[in-house]
Formats: sequence, C-alpha cells, structure tokens
Amino acid sequence: MSIPLLILIDSVQDYLPAIEARGFRPILAPTDASRAQAIAEYGADIRAVLTRGATGLHADEMAAMPRLSIVCSLGVGYENIDLAAAQDRGIVVTNGPGANAVSVADHAMALLLGAARRLPQADAWVRKGHWSGYMGPQVSGKRLGIMGLGTIGMEIARRGANGFGMSVGYYNRRARPESGYAYFDTPRALAAASDFLVVATPGGPATRNLVDAEVLDALGPDGYLINIARGSVVDTQALISALAERRIAGAGLDVVEGEPSVPDALKELDNVVLTPHSAGRSPEAVAATVALFLDNASAHFAGKPVLTPVRDAQPEAA
Repeated sequence: MSIPLLILIDSVQDYLPAIEARGFRPILAPTDASRAQAIAEYGADIRAVLTRGATGLHADEMAAMPRLSIVCSLGVGYENIDLAAAQDRGIVVTNGPGANAVSVADHAMALLLGAARRLPQADAWVRKGHWSGYMGPQVSGKRLGIMGLGTIGMEIARRGANGFGMSVGYYNRRARPESGYAYFDTPRALAAASDFLVVATPGGPATRNLVDAEVLDALGPDGYLINIARGSVVDTQALISALAERRIAGAGLDVVEGEPSVPDALKELDNVVLTPHSAGRSPEAVAATVALFLDNASAHFAGKPVLTPVRDAQPEAA
C-alpha cells in the first residue's frame, strides 16, 4: 500500500515517478486553492507532507490530517512550518541543509553581477535596436559583505574571495574565526564596510526587517543589496525608497516579502534585478534535495531515525 504524500510545491513534478517508486502516492497541490481542496478531500489519509520554508504548513492544516507523521521541507528553510504544533503531535520535521547551497551561491553571484553591470537593462536596450554601452562598476577587488555565514554564506564567500579577489566580511549570530573572514557585530557595521551586501540569513521573526533603512543608508549610494534568503529579512518599503532615491546603487532580489506578489513600485524601478525565487532550482539542486527528502521519508516509515531532523533553533543561513 503506497503512502499518501501531500506535495505543496511545484518544483518536483519531474520527480513524481521516482517518488512513486519509493512507495509514496503523490497528491500535488501547489496553489492555495488546490492545497485547501486536497486537505479537505484527502486529509484523513495523508501521512506525509512535502513543502518548503516559504510555503510552510500551519497548525490548522496539521489538525486536519490525523495520520500525518512527517513534514519535510525541501530546502534548508522551515520558517513557516508550525514546529510547536508538530511537536505537540509528535510529528517529525526534516529539512534539506546544504543540498542546494551551490546553486543558491551561483545565483547570488549572478544577481550581483547582473545588478552591478546592469545586464538585464543592457539586454533590453540592445533588443530595441540600440548599441550604446551601459556603465557599471567592476566587481573584482571590491568589498563583499555576507549576512549569515552558514553553508550558503560560505559558498558565496568562496566565490567572492577566490573568484573575484574580494575582501569578505560577515555578520552572523556567532563569530566564525575559523572562516578567516572579517566579523562584524551588527548589520549596520557590515553594510558600512561593504560594496555588495548579500543576505543569506534564515527567515522568521528573529530576522524580520534585519535590513532596514539604517542598514541601507550605511550601504550607501555606491552599494548594492543582493537577497537570496527570504523577503521578510529586508524592509521592503525602505528598500524601494532607497532604490528610488538612489541612496543605494541597486539591488538583485530572488525573494520579496509577500511573494509571488511583487510591489508595482519595485517592478517599475530601473536599478533592480528580479528573479522568481529560483536560486535553488537548478536541476542538480532539485535532484539533490529530492533525494534527501526521499531518504528522510523512507527512513521514517521504515522506523529508522531521519537524516536531517529540524530542531527548535533556526539554521545558520537560508
């Protein structure tokens, strides 16, 4: 008998045969409407849920699934999964630390380069029949600041330091002297010492609006903000104002608060590059995260310990 698995994300459709081969019966519900319908229709039977941090799983949804025993987050984040409700029910929660770190770090550097050298704008300009150059600062040798020196943050730091000869500083919940990078004890101090500030922290209440107007002002009119973490970490209105008033030079955003809805004021700006929360969606990263999910879920239903259980503390980086 296959195990009913509710899937709340749309990035694993190509892997449904592999999921079925491991003994699961996928119930795909990636939209709000299909999610509510699936829980109403199949809630009594569902034993596992596959989600991600931004998509989450709420206490009332868990309550509607009496046989639910495991919730798996495809990536490292789990900020919108109700851990207290899961713990009360004895529901195991897992995540996927490190599985997509390489892909996310690659994307962070792509956003950094795209924002600095205005690549989307230059592309659009050429397609309109023009051929005058766009000016943008070089990246090599500049100062790279990283908020959140976890697995992803370290991958970004290596690319900046080893690939572009950048000096690297970081802000973290705790100093990591073994990294060899410069530690700053506040986001503002890091921003003031950075040309490019990359956000790689977890989401959740502890990091909400960590990048506020004061941090953006410290980054300054020649500075760039890159966010591949969670939209909630950045004060959206403060960012829009800073970009519109040229108090920072530009931004590259893979995430925005309230996604998939993007503020019109943000879309209208010509100094921001936007991507649709796709940093971790390379074929290699999705394959690795799905494989880890399957190993966790299979171990759980075989009565064995899961490989990557979520504890109460948030991870070091998104």
